[in-house]
Amino acid sequence: MNYNNIVNGEFVNRPNRFIANVIINGKEKICHVKNTGRCKELLIEGATVYLQKADNPNRKTQYDLIAVQKGDRLINMDSQIVNDVAIEFLFELFDDITFIKPECKYGNSRFDIYVETITEKIFVEVKGVTLENDGIVRFPDAPTQRGVKHLKELQKAVLNGYKAYVLFVVQMDNVKWFEPNRITHPEFAYALKDASENGVQILAYQCEVTPQSIVIKNQIPVNI
Repeated sequence: MNYNNIVNGEFVNRPNRFIANVIINGKEKICHVKNTGRCKELLIEGATVYLQKADNPNRKTQYDLIAVQKGDRLINMDSQIVNDVAIEFLFELFDDITFIKPECKYGNSRFDIYVETITEKIFVEVKGVTLENDGIVRFPDAPTQRGVKHLKELQKAVLNGYKAYVLFVVQMDNVKWFEPNRITHPEFAYALKDASENGVQILAYQCEVTPQSIVIKNQIPVNI
């Protein structure tokens, strides 16, 4: 996936989860943050951030914050792009897709992607990963009961003859492995292990990230 109209800036602060104050070309601007997660280890004062300037001049916020520099590592933190990146990738993962649909309802949940191939019906739940420490990436960065619910619903889908995947899209490169964040949300970690043991495929892929693009690169180990 590619972005256009990218500029860089200096992060100042984040008054709430939807907006940030960023210095762009010497002037402080209010920007939209395309990730409602905590991201406290990323959005620190003085950090270099990358923003996309909106095409609509009448929009309230003229910039979307999409990536941040963390030391030598560039991290895309645009949670709204992850499903699009995943859909691109699924055409590589499954070479016989006949139908694909985002946001598909099943039971009491709405899964991110529904896929049909010549022989299979598949649900894919996509999780963007931005939390990294010493090359180890984890999800979630805040408790997610919705995530636990999805894992349980995916198991039901497997029992009913579907294939099911959880795809962790790691929004950075050069990481060691993925694991659930057992400290922040142990219930999610237990639910992920349970799902894996009951037929749900758990995949994690890191991405090649530039200020102008993000694309899934290669698979990394999953430590459940």
